[in-house]
Order: sequence, then C-alpha cells, then structure tokens
Amino acid sequence: MSSHDFITPAKMARGLGSAKSGTETHIRQRVSAIALIFLIPWFVYSIINAMSGDIVDAQAWAAKPWNAILLILTAGAAFFHMRIGMQVVIEDYIAKTGTKSALLILNSFACIALFVTVALSVLKIWIGAGV
Repeated sequence: MSSHDFITPAKMARGLGSAKSGTETHIRQRVSAIALIFLIPWFVYSIINAMSGDIVDAQAWAAKPWNAILLILTAGAAFFHMRIGMQVVIEDYIAKTGTKSALLILNSFACIALFVTVALSVLKIWIGAGV
C-alpha cells in the first residue's frame, strides 16, 4: 500500500481548482473587445484619411478634441485587451512560478508603458495645437 491509497479525491484536488477569477477576466476581455469593435474601424478609417495629407494635416486631425479622446480610448482599450490576453496565455502555458510571475509583471509594465506613451503623445499634440 502506498500513501496515495489513503488520500481522498477531494484531498488530491484541493488547491488545483478554480482561482475564482476566470469569470471576471472573461467579462473584462469581452467588454474591451466590444469597445474595440467600434473603436478599431473608426481608427483605421481616420488614420487612412489623416494620411492623405502631410504631417501638418495629420497633426491637425489628432489635435481635434474628439479625435484625441477617441485615440486615447482606442489605445486604452487595445492595451487593456492585450494585457488580459497575454496574461491568460502566460498563466496557461508557463509552468515555472518564477518565470510566470516575471512575465506577468513585465506584461503589465509593458502595456502600461505603451499606453502612457500613446496618451502623452496624443495629449502633447492636442495641447500643443492650442498654443
């Protein structure tokens, strides 16, 4: 007889179940996807139109309040959606705890850094246009 013969199925499964956050993550990713359904077509259409002129025309387009706000919202939704998606991939496919933790932290920092870069760039164009 081995020691596993006396362990109940519940004892063997303990600690291997749900982390109780899957539903929340799923809903957040779906909400960001719904936002992107509307924001990405606007973004693609607007960028194509903004590229039809020169750099001054593109900056004038980005300096319009609604365009600046929608650019920041698009970046926010896209990077949030990306962070959640990458988090799920890392949690599902990286087994080593230390590597997993490091990648999750790097994922969050990278997404935050990308969003801040985009937001500050758009704000600089928007605010600079008023000067």
